Amino acid sequence: MDNELLKEVRERAAQWLTPAYDAATQAEVKNMLDAEDPAQLVDAFYRDLEFGTGGLRGIMGAGTNRMNIYTVGMATQGLANYLHKAFPTLKQISVVVCHDCRNNSRLFAETVANIFSANDIKVYLFDDLRPTPECSFAIRHLGCQSGVNITASHNPREYNGYKAYWNDGAQVLSPHDKGIIDEVGKVRVEDVKFKGNHDLIEIIGGQMDFDYMTAVKEAMIDQDVILRQKDLNIVYSAMHGTGRVIVPLCLRSWGFENIHLVPEQMVVDGNFPTVVSPNPENPEAMTLGIKLGTKLNADLVVATDPDADRLAIVCRNNKGEWTIINGNQTAMMFCYYIIKNKIALGQLKPTDFLVKTIVTTEVITRMAEKNAIELRDCYTGFKWIAREIAISEGKQKYIGGGEESFGFLPFDKVRDKDAPASICLICEIAAWARDNGMTLYDLLMQIYIEYGFSHEITVNVVRPGKSGADEIKAMMENFRANPLKELAGEPVVLTKDFKLLQQTDAEGRVTPLDMPEPSNVLQYFNANGDKVSVRPSGTEPKIKFYMEAKGVMHRPDEYADCCAAALEKIAAMKKSLGID
Repeated sequence: MDNELLKEVRERAAQWLTPAYDAATQAEVKNMLDAEDPAQLVDAFYRDLEFGTGGLRGIMGAGTNRMNIYTVGMATQGLANYLHKAFPTLKQISVVVCHDCRNNSRLFAETVANIFSANDIKVYLFDDLRPTPECSFAIRHLGCQSGVNITASHNPREYNGYKAYWNDGAQVLSPHDKGIIDEVGKVRVEDVKFKGNHDLIEIIGGQMDFDYMTAVKEAMIDQDVILRQKDLNIVYSAMHGTGRVIVPLCLRSWGFENIHLVPEQMVVDGNFPTVVSPNPENPEAMTLGIKLGTKLNADLVVATDPDADRLAIVCRNNKGEWTIINGNQTAMMFCYYIIKNKIALGQLKPTDFLVKTIVTTEVITRMAEKNAIELRDCYTGFKWIAREIAISEGKQKYIGGGEESFGFLPFDKVRDKDAPASICLICEIAAWARDNGMTLYDLLMQIYIEYGFSHEITVNVVRPGKSGADEIKAMMENFRANPLKELAGEPVVLTKDFKLLQQTDAEGRVTPLDMPEPSNVLQYFNANGDKVSVRPSGTEPKIKFYMEAKGVMHRPDEYADCCAAALEKIAAMKKSLGID
């Protein structure tokens, strides 16, 4: 281990043995300092937690690289300082504070509320856990300048996180993110005002739930089809989290009457005892829902992750077997239905637009092109989709947007992924499909036949700790220094480098990319139209490879063969990238 690094880490850790930190924290740090193996100490102190695409997120425990009341406190003090700079003439700055079901989430939320109030900022603190999208909604609804949501979304139980929101209800973007980071960097733990002013803390809850549910109904496209299929057999799981109350209420408010809940996963528990990881991308997390769906002969099984921004959908295939709809397919279904039924009902306007992230399936691009609808590509992270809504507000109408990681937003009153609204809409889509003699699976096959087959896989190469961060950096540098010439045996015809904001075609012509700012992402397209995107995660110690293999499908019975051919192609892509 690097002696200079270890020396620096020990010096940083020693600062946590002062009276500014409580006795339990000091004891935990002392144990790490005294341990024979310094690996845990280094990982806890080698850096400060940084804002990424999802904000502040890390393992809970003592240390500058951990989630605890001190890192949360310094982040909040920095944010409070920045708010006073950003709104110097405002008589009363106000914020919303929300949290999920995780261990320490309420403690962190109350800590945040106390610090804001001690800095003369009005706080609207939810009375209990609430979905992420309701936090975004409340910021806009109450006219607040900012907000904080304590959540680590779908990460494992050891994690917690801190999402900072701005006055548009979206997660913080530049220049405010950099401004907040600068302010946080100036804060010492002694500067944090932990003692709250309870006169400035207002508890909110039921009325906001009602207002949010009312807004969610704006995502509905065709209530008649819901009324005709109100007995659609729905199984729902909250995965121990924040959707447990609001999702069933929203579904009933839309008109669905046959809703069944997975009882074991309606229990709020930050240890997530019924799953290995509370991530709807993991098939294992849907096991209990599928079991109940089989028992009740359900039409579909749906679930939300712990903070209810992502959703999972399971339906029956043509053999009657349960099939998990992946994130790209989910986004495809939403966009297909929104386009098709807004056209059918005369609701689609020339100024309407859709948004997807650059790593999400290109099938949606073909949908938009074929129907002459504007589709915008943006960076990964829903704050970028929110940005597209904001820059067109009052001029064009946002009608939907999503990303491959099981997130969708079907209306504009919220500026983050919204699982309650999306679950209601997917149930409307299932009702429409049944109204037309189809299942959701049949609808998916129809999309592939109409717009072309595509199979997508994300490969996560995990490299934890300081050494892992260095390795990920070296991998990206190597890809730039040695550009891919072929992908799965086909020549690369277009390379996009979002860090340099330029793209290079097969003839070597370089043209600019029109994006709001640089981002450390590389994309490769081959002659067949297959696509690979390479991106280090902004919140986790891994580098992600998003692979998309195209194909042609004429009939539903060709689906399995198309998938098999795509998997062979993806295996060849991995070899091209050197990650097989």
